[in-house]
Amino acid sequence: MINKLRDFFNNKKVLILGFGLEGQSTFRLLEKLNCAETTVWEQYHYTTDLPCEYDIIMKSPGIPMFGKADERITGQTDLFLRFCENKTVGITGTKGKSTTSSLLSHILRECGVSNRLIGNIGIPPLEIADDLTPDEIIVMELSCHQLEYVQASPNIAVLLNIYEEHLDHYVNFAHYRAAKENIFKYKHDVLIRGEDMDVSALDSNRPKLRGEHNLRNIAVAVKVAVLLGCTRPEAIEAAYTFTGLEHRLELFFEINGIKYINDSISTIPAAAIAAVNSFPETDTLIIGGMDRGIDYSSLIEFINNSDIPNIIALPDSGHKIADALNKPAYKASNMADAVSRAKEVTQKCCVLSPAAASYGFYENFEERGRDFKELVQKKNQNLLT
Repeated sequence: MINKLRDFFNNKKVLILGFGLEGQSTFRLLEKLNCAETTVWEQYHYTTDLPCEYDIIMKSPGIPMFGKADERITGQTDLFLRFCENKTVGITGTKGKSTTSSLLSHILRECGVSNRLIGNIGIPPLEIADDLTPDEIIVMELSCHQLEYVQASPNIAVLLNIYEEHLDHYVNFAHYRAAKENIFKYKHDVLIRGEDMDVSALDSNRPKLRGEHNLRNIAVAVKVAVLLGCTRPEAIEAAYTFTGLEHRLELFFEINGIKYINDSISTIPAAAIAAVNSFPETDTLIIGGMDRGIDYSSLIEFINNSDIPNIIALPDSGHKIADALNKPAYKASNMADAVSRAKEVTQKCCVLSPAAASYGFYENFEERGRDFKELVQKKNQNLLT
């Protein structure tokens, strides 16, 4: 694969858009290859014209392009899918892709199938370009941003779901959907849709992952594992031992019979609804974050029809939701205020499931989740001594 990359970049002038995790990875890779010139634009706005003197434009996932068409635009995911000779599994979806990708990797490992987990999970694809053995299965968590400019699809394409999301990076929902559907647009062997999965054969009491949506994720992972050579019984048993990921319906603290759940990954209404359904004992729900103009009518209706007594709303979107509810909601000024209120009123289970992005208040959802966890533990410190 590294030889194919060397040929692709040979004597080319390359422009790197964005210099985060993937941009830096791309820069390190190009230092090993035969590029004529490498230039980095750390900041880029989509209205800026792309200079014509560059042969290849390597776009980092976090750089919004709003549908800008330029045949020179590519990225690590595109090149990996084009040049990798190993069998690849690509998993995308508005929600569940990190959990399902990690779960599949876990199942394969438990079943003795050598695999590598890369992509949106935090490992830029080309990081492993010169470190692959032919028998390794490549499990790729793929975001819409990584898929937007691909010209190849994985061997096994998994589309878990599509909800309204990331509209601050796309022209409209149709544009966002098209980016997601690139996962199967090109030549592939198998397409698996999460919505088609039958979960009735799974014992809902055995998985450590909570919620019906996670039963669907398990069904997807098991189906892929069987396609890759695992037996169905051993794949299911392996799935039941998977404990989940941080910030995703994470039961991180329990004291005096009160549970605290960190679901900071939740950025859309459907995720918050799923969180409450996963923990039906929820009596405190913390929602809200960056207002991106998402339609919250489904979440408002769900809360109005629920028996959750304590709704705590964070700015900005949470305050708008609170105003639209037909029941009282506490408008917190920040996370510390929200946690203080939660400690006062919660008797069974407090769930942070914001149904909103963290940007503008936190660097990312991980920072938001860590802040919530630290505040909860500090607020309950006196009960631990």
